[in-house]
Amino acid sequence: MSQFIPVLQSVVNGEQLAAWEQVEPPLRAQLKEALAPGSVPECVVQPNTPAQLAAVVKQLYQEKGRSLSFGSGSKLHWGGLAQGVQVGISTAQLNQLIDHAAGDLTVTAQAGMRLADLQAHLAQQNQFLPLNPSYGDAATLGGIIATADSGSLRHRYGGVRDLLIGITFVRADGEIAKAGGRVVKNVAGYDLMKLFTGSWGTLGILSEVTFRVYPLPEASKTLVLSGGLEAIARVTQALLASALTPTAVELVAAPTMQQLGQDGLGLVVQFQGLAVALDAQTAQLRQFGQAAGITATVHTDAAEATLWKRLAEQWEAIAPSPALTCKIGVWPNQAAATLAKITALYPSLTYGAIHAGSGLGQLRFDADLPSASSLLDLRRLCEAQGGFLSLLAAPTDLKQQLDPWGYPGNALELMRGIKQQFDPDALLSPGRFVGGI
Repeated sequence: MSQFIPVLQSVVNGEQLAAWEQVEPPLRAQLKEALAPGSVPECVVQPNTPAQLAAVVKQLYQEKGRSLSFGSGSKLHWGGLAQGVQVGISTAQLNQLIDHAAGDLTVTAQAGMRLADLQAHLAQQNQFLPLNPSYGDAATLGGIIATADSGSLRHRYGGVRDLLIGITFVRADGEIAKAGGRVVKNVAGYDLMKLFTGSWGTLGILSEVTFRVYPLPEASKTLVLSGGLEAIARVTQALLASALTPTAVELVAAPTMQQLGQDGLGLVVQFQGLAVALDAQTAQLRQFGQAAGITATVHTDAAEATLWKRLAEQWEAIAPSPALTCKIGVWPNQAAATLAKITALYPSLTYGAIHAGSGLGQLRFDADLPSASSLLDLRRLCEAQGGFLSLLAAPTDLKQQLDPWGYPGNALELMRGIKQQFDPDALLSPGRFVGGI
């Protein structure tokens, strides 16, 4: 018997509400990957205004209904398994541009707007939002914030939390709240932007977001170096210690480099800016490579775009059988050695990359997936390097055997306290985040 459909029909029209059996098969499959076994939502609702979203959440709050919020669904297969979800809430129809203050270098849009659509608009004013997350063609702004998925550009521009300057969100009780603003130098109120970044929809549902944006660079070049561990580590150390200002610095595992037609551990470095400045910077990096006995190949224009596209395709590829993907963190000065060690210990690794400046990285396994005990060993290896390992995509049974987050820190009780303040009944995306939050 339907409990929530009759209630929600008073808030949205029939086209915005679908019983579980009526949900499109691709979306239903995506949702299943985010849900604990046996958890079947009654319906999925797609509000198309912030007020409508608030009304939906308020109705669920009154009925103590548990919901799972999402945008395009591109990252539903990441993270923890949601428990006891009764209603799926899609923000995909909240996709309008609100304001682009080009002179102030800020943009405000609804949370369901796709990053690709926003970038197309910004490009008309010769600007861009410096994020290149996974599934960039489909990813929505709200989903990018919820998963804190920045991409390689974080080396130059910082992560999502550094670019986000304002949010409007719907609280667990259906009330609309705001934090930050539409100007960069805004100091009013609590910095909820950083709190919501990476919260996986467990504190509130974003409806509107404001970012700082940047001018599009005049020119771009990417250099690729490959070789042995010692040589690549030496070049990476020299680069990071220099006055050079790369946009992205990626250490790339040997199996991934093989797919690009090169052998050994890789270092992929992108420079962007004025053309004359790029010539000097790339020349300096090539000298670092020559000193270490390795040669850099330069990619520009279409070849450069193809290189980054091929790297993204290796990470995002749809496999015939479930793939295993992980987010890792290690000390930056140990990143090259750790990546080489993981490659040697895990022959099924197909993709591996670490942002050299931050030590954050991604791993992918496609065949002969590591067992839960093997992943525990890998997690311990990362933790021994001052880092962590979190499961993103994995078979459901593996996520049940092994805590996807494996958080070893001492802030769990603090995080649970924050969850209690924002969502005391645990109605918003329950179980998706650290410690079952």
